[in-house]
Amino acid sequence: MAKYKRQMNVAMERLDQGLARVHSLVKRGKNADAIHYMDNNLKELYGELQNIINVEPDTDNVRVRGI
Repeated sequence: MAKYKRQMNVAMERLDQGLARVHSLVKRGKNADAIHYMDNNLKELYGELQNIINVEPDTDNVRVRGI
C-alpha cells in the first residue's frame, strides 16, 4: 500500500504542477500555448493519475476505482 500511496502522491504533484503551468500561460496571455499544453501534456498527466486510481490494491480488501 505504501508504494501505491507514493505513486498517487507523485502523480498528483505532477498534475498540480501541470495545472500551475496552464494557469501561468493563461495569466501571461499565451492562450494558444495553454490550449496546446492542455491538449497534450496535461491530458497525459491526468491519464497517468487515472491509471493509478484504477488500480485495485489487494491489501485489506481495499478497492479503488476510477472516476
